[in-house]
Amino acid sequence: MTEPLGEDFTRLAALHGVAVSFRPSPDRTVTASAAAVTRALAALGVDAGTPEATRAALAARERELAGRLLPPTVVRWSGGDGPDALADLPEGTRLLIETEQGETRASLAQLPPGVHTVTATAPDGRTARAHLVVAPPRLPTPAGRSYGLLVQLYSLLSGRSWGMGDLGDLAELAGWAGRALGAGFVQVNPLHAAVPGAPTDPSPYRPSSRRFPDPVHLRIEDVPEFAYVTDPERLRELRERAARLRETVLGKGALIDRDAVWELKREALELIAAVPLGPGRRAAYCDFLAREGQSLEDHATWCALAEVHGSDWHRWPQGLRDPRSADTARARLELMDRVDLHSRLAWLTDTQLTAAQRTAREAGMPLGIVHDLAVGVHPGGADAWAQQDHLAAGMSVGAPPDAFNARGQDWGLPPWRPDRLAESGYAPYRRLLRALFRYAGALRIDHVMGLFRLWWVPQGEPPTEGTYVRYDAEAMLALLVLEASRAGAVVIGEDLGTVEPGVREALRERGVLGTSVLWFERDWDGDGRPLAPDAWRADCLATATTHDLPSTAARLTGEHVELRDRLELLNRPVEEERAEAAADTGEWLDLLSRLDLLQGTGGGADTSSEEAEIQAVHRFLLRTPARMIGVWLPDAVGDRRPQNLPGTWDQYPNWRLPIADAEGRPVTLEELAASPRLHALMEVLREEG
Repeated sequence: MTEPLGEDFTRLAALHGVAVSFRPSPDRTVTASAAAVTRALAALGVDAGTPEATRAALAARERELAGRLLPPTVVRWSGGDGPDALADLPEGTRLLIETEQGETRASLAQLPPGVHTVTATAPDGRTARAHLVVAPPRLPTPAGRSYGLLVQLYSLLSGRSWGMGDLGDLAELAGWAGRALGAGFVQVNPLHAAVPGAPTDPSPYRPSSRRFPDPVHLRIEDVPEFAYVTDPERLRELRERAARLRETVLGKGALIDRDAVWELKREALELIAAVPLGPGRRAAYCDFLAREGQSLEDHATWCALAEVHGSDWHRWPQGLRDPRSADTARARLELMDRVDLHSRLAWLTDTQLTAAQRTAREAGMPLGIVHDLAVGVHPGGADAWAQQDHLAAGMSVGAPPDAFNARGQDWGLPPWRPDRLAESGYAPYRRLLRALFRYAGALRIDHVMGLFRLWWVPQGEPPTEGTYVRYDAEAMLALLVLEASRAGAVVIGEDLGTVEPGVREALRERGVLGTSVLWFERDWDGDGRPLAPDAWRADCLATATTHDLPSTAARLTGEHVELRDRLELLNRPVEEERAEAAADTGEWLDLLSRLDLLQGTGGGADTSSEEAEIQAVHRFLLRTPARMIGVWLPDAVGDRRPQNLPGTWDQYPNWRLPIADAEGRPVTLEELAASPRLHALMEVLREEG
């Protein structure tokens, strides 16, 4: 049994937002280990290692809160009452507000949206300054209903790709889907910068930087300077090698090799970067440098240093581990050419991302490209180096044990410190959102519950030995709504799995859509049977599957069980797994049949039973009130394989598979556009949507 925690210890943890217990279900409370809570507090700069230290830290925290006029960041929702923190100020306190627009105000009335600075002066002479976030009360509801495609970009190869899908392919897909299919959006995986070095971690959810995109996604031929390279013969050789690499994936069954793709593109981009920019292009690049400022300089410096010292900054010479040190400043000057190269690559990628969104909108898509924001960053990468003062040292984000994973999860991502975020007015979070919304019609936020709390796991400990740490959800949500509304963008929260009570309600109140996946939508508070379509929530993106789940064809046939059995991932006899999967699928097919959704498929008389069932699944999604309907692109051609199989590392080729048909043959973008099966499925959405 876990020993009860002392009253002082519990009080201290609560004052810093560290949970001493949590409830995995309404009828069960689990006490966090004292060691996990102590280490979480230590990561926040609080010593609770001994009873004496705990008492001293508690007294200091209580004195700080008692004497504080204002918290470091306060929120005001436009049209609502003033923040409680300002309403609770002593009578006679004077306010001076410096707006983001450079104006000075003495009142909260009619403040424009933005992140302002408020100074409070109490009658007794005490003063305090705080960041004042003024945000619209909610994001507008998307106009009308839309359907679109979900795809992992690397898996979408065309006849012009260099071995993996790129931003040229994304623009082609969006332009075609908008014009020919009537699609309203294309959702892609995170395109954040990966940690360099071979072999690269292929997961798009553990990036080096969320702030800047990865130049491996560039379409080389679309860079304007490509036409003026002074060594065209070398460029021709690189393109020939790229064609062979593409052919090994599409024609010979090879896996996508991101490292090989980047080796070719890096050399090509260095040739292109040697071409002088014309006056207009130079001016645009200078504007980008000025806009991105210190963040870009840090990112490019890390990239240059990683080429010399390796991709884990913890192993660099001591003086280079600090981005603000004199040693780092000297190294930046010595590596100025490489720093400029990486800055230019960030600009080129940003430009092509913007162009892809423009193409999508010109094709009639009301949303365009839906980008994905990962939960965090690699501990050895660029953001972790540049944002050390905002990250909790010695901690990793994960998830506690639950019904699906008795051992819990450790994702290997250092969490943001909520105290440092608040002190800075959430500066790195704001910059991150602003950058993504520049080229996103909508943003999907992975594990959106992290805006409220995150499971912190002390490094070196199993995930079971973690605890929850709370964030200021009101501030995080206010800034999300502020930046999304400025961009005119939609926000989708990935809220699958165990969700703390009140979280979905808070997100819905602010106009953040949820995520609903068909196989999980059951009457969990009742008989557990599949949820009728009219009982689904409207404020969501509804899909049949995701990148972490079996394809619809595999689930309908039970092949996902056979795959896990072959890889020895089952925790019980395969016969039991087969029976449960068949019963689950059978209940859904029975509901589809009772709703008469298995009739009149768009595939005609030759339509297979499986294809008819996939069409019926999407007819069902159209019966729900969901505002967005997403079609997993591999489903449209009968692909059997998941793009990622959670719980595996080297047993399965996660994040390295091209889209394939029902026989496992890779399918190009051009073949997708001509696929009768895809057109039949999309016609279902066009006619009934």
